[in-house]
Order: sequence, then structure tokens, then C-alpha cells
Amino acid sequence: QVQLVESGGGLVHPGGSLRLSCAASGFYFNNYDMSWYRQAPGKERELVARIYNFGGRIVFADSAKGRFTISRDNVNNMVYLQMTTLKPEDTGVYYCNANFGQYDYWGQGTQVTVSS
Repeated sequence: QVQLVESGGGLVHPGGSLRLSCAASGFYFNNYDMSWYRQAPGKERELVARIYNFGGRIVFADSAKGRFTISRDNVNNMVYLQMTTLKPEDTGVYYCNANFGQYDYWGQGTQVTVSS
């Protein structure tokens, strides 16, 4: 049974930091490209950051560059999103995604709210 379980969301003040975690199970994690997406209220889901399988190439949305870091632990099947200097526009539900060709899995999401 495939599972992606996100955690670490919450309410944070502008300028603050959060670390999101995604625990993966039920598939061969090392083969998969792992991503974080965000869906803000009234907007479409958008890519925030992706870390590819073997080799670990990383891409970021322009809005995340310089502020967010993505990493993966291939031993414990985890992926992380470290977010710093958070802004109100970072508010949304953050989803973990695993992709390997036709195989595409999503977590249930974790809410991040950046507000004073």
C-alpha cells in the first residue's frame, strides 16, 4: 500500500521558518523523483521544489529559490522541505509527490499558514 504522509505544517509569522517532512512507504523510494507542491486558496497546485532520483538534481520554483531547501533520505524513505524567510504568499496546503514515469502518488497535504 502506497503512502505519503506529510507533517510539519502550522502557523508561522512572516520571516519565520518551518520544516516539512514526508514519510514514504509502499514503493521503491530510490527510483522516484520527489517533489513538494503548494496549493494556495483559490489557486491551482504548483510545484515548489523537486529532487530527482539517482544523482539528486534539484529544481525550485522562482518563488522558493534562496529561501527553501529540499532534501531526501533514501535510507529512511523521507523527503524534507526546509522553508525560511516565510512570506504570507507561501500560505497554502503543501503536498508531497512521488513520480516514476506512469506511477504518480500524492499525500494528503499539510497546511502552512504565514500570518502575523
